[in-house]
Amino acid sequence: MKSSAKARKAPPSSTCITSPVQDYLDKLQQRLQKMNSGTVATYIPELGKADPDWFGVCLVSADGQVYEAGNTQKTFTIQSISKPFTYGLALEDHGREQILKKVWVEPSGEAFNSISLDPATGRPLNPMINAGAIATTSLVRGKTAQQKIHRILDAFTRYTGRRLEVDDKVYGSESDTGHRNRAIAHMLRNFDIITEEPTTGLEAYFMQCSILVNCRDLGIMAATLANAGVNPVTGEVAAKREHVESMLSVMSSCGMYDAAGEWVYNVGMPAKSGVAGGILAVLPGQLGIGVFSPRLDSHGNSVRGIEVCREISRSFDLHMFNTPPLRKSSIRRKVKANEVGSNRLRHKKEAEILQAFGGRIVKIEIQGELTFATAEVVVREAVDTAAEWDCLMLDFGHVQMADEAAAQLLTDLAARMAPADKKLVLTAVDHLSDLKQSMQKKFKQLSPRRVRIFQDADLAMEWCENELIESRIKRLHSNHRVSLKDCELLTGFLQEQLEVIFKLLVSKNFRKGSRIIRTGERADKFYFLMKGKVSVWVPIGKKAKKRLATFLPGMAFGEMAVLENSTRSADIKADSDIECYVFPVKKLQELAKEHPLIMIRLLNNISLVMAGRLRKANREISILCR
Repeated sequence: MKSSAKARKAPPSSTCITSPVQDYLDKLQQRLQKMNSGTVATYIPELGKADPDWFGVCLVSADGQVYEAGNTQKTFTIQSISKPFTYGLALEDHGREQILKKVWVEPSGEAFNSISLDPATGRPLNPMINAGAIATTSLVRGKTAQQKIHRILDAFTRYTGRRLEVDDKVYGSESDTGHRNRAIAHMLRNFDIITEEPTTGLEAYFMQCSILVNCRDLGIMAATLANAGVNPVTGEVAAKREHVESMLSVMSSCGMYDAAGEWVYNVGMPAKSGVAGGILAVLPGQLGIGVFSPRLDSHGNSVRGIEVCREISRSFDLHMFNTPPLRKSSIRRKVKANEVGSNRLRHKKEAEILQAFGGRIVKIEIQGELTFATAEVVVREAVDTAAEWDCLMLDFGHVQMADEAAAQLLTDLAARMAPADKKLVLTAVDHLSDLKQSMQKKFKQLSPRRVRIFQDADLAMEWCENELIESRIKRLHSNHRVSLKDCELLTGFLQEQLEVIFKLLVSKNFRKGSRIIRTGERADKFYFLMKGKVSVWVPIGKKAKKRLATFLPGMAFGEMAVLENSTRSADIKADSDIECYVFPVKKLQELAKEHPLIMIRLLNNISLVMAGRLRKANREISILCR
């Protein structure tokens, strides 16, 4: 899967307009560069070689815009920031239920290298402390340490968008000095949390912590989690949505070790730190932050990194619990069929039925992103007004996303409508795959007369109207042939006048799918439709078309361009096999010359028909503009 989003940095040239986000990040990095508190980690000798003045900040939006300031290309080892990502890989390998049997998710309140095991089961308290992380790495599939680290590197590459590698010197230093971690690994083996020889998973863990990344990598990894597991720069799926949920949960409660509670209180973003000086923070659905500065506090967290995240959170109100209330209703518009109907033109009796009873067809246009909260508004409206309608149309044309909770709510609504003798119609759901699949699965259990899916809202409205009409009168189907006297443009004509017109007409048939009128061609005739139906279509994009009207037996089409002496402005195609009479322009001119009174009456009828359609259009436009 590829995305059109490109990684990019705002241009620094003074001749260009720079992004205010980039400007903010530059000033923040320059100001916090002056912080000199904290010390570089030395318990792993190679980490002690870091320059304490290195400092980089990278912010990446959930759609792939990259902003960076300072030493963002300087590489360092990922250390404990690797833990949530390896945890995600273990979830992928074994599933949530099996992993929870081995590693729990409770904050320890202790240092990262504490031996926090359940005294009864030996299960580590969470995957963010060393004990849990060693267990998690051991659970990654692979018989050898090299096989495990190869799979871990492949997984991390999906998050960063570039191939990563292990720093062999840091790995050697970690392995040589990791005696406490060896003790933890053997304790895990003692409790059968690790079932293989403990050195295999332990060495893979040392290598995992020694993977080289830069600040930009951290920002993109964080943005991938913010984007539900999809790398917003490359478009590649790095993790399944349900695993991202679990990863962010343990990051939120345990990612900053014994300072996790204070972090959530002050910053309010799931995060993970590493003793090389990196911090990764995520605001789901919005952005990811990567920071690198080797000066650490007493908890092992980057001093400057903490301050960067705290200031960004406060400056832009990004605390995850500072969610604003819904300001925009998920219901964009609610209309009834007697207010705004389909583009199918109706005969008088059918139009009267729709005007009288069309209020029993309700169309709700939904907008925005559908979650539990926004979908509940739609469901509540449907339930509260159920006594007012027989057929409910839900139009999803203005919906960008519908999550599983929304799909479940709407599917349950459909299941409850059928026994209540209600009809439900969904439109424009092709781009909402979860919702469409959920609905289609449910619809298989229900009568097709009760639930339907249309891509086109206008065709959906026509179906609802047809159902309403047929419940009250025998609908005039398009396969019924009418006589010339039944044509709306010939209303009020005497028999001898009809005979005059009939002699000027040419009988013609068209097969279903035929293009009767083509856009741009000269208008030299118009048509009386005697049997079948035709529709008028105009292009609305490179491939898409929109139906402007559908004509039924007894109606005329193509007359406007003839009267204007202009070219055709739309295509007209046969929706079925049709029979019609063609009225050539030359014959129309002959009628005007030899029978002016008949011509006057014909023009008068055309004016009345056009006026009726114009009034309908004006009424609908005024309703839609409310």
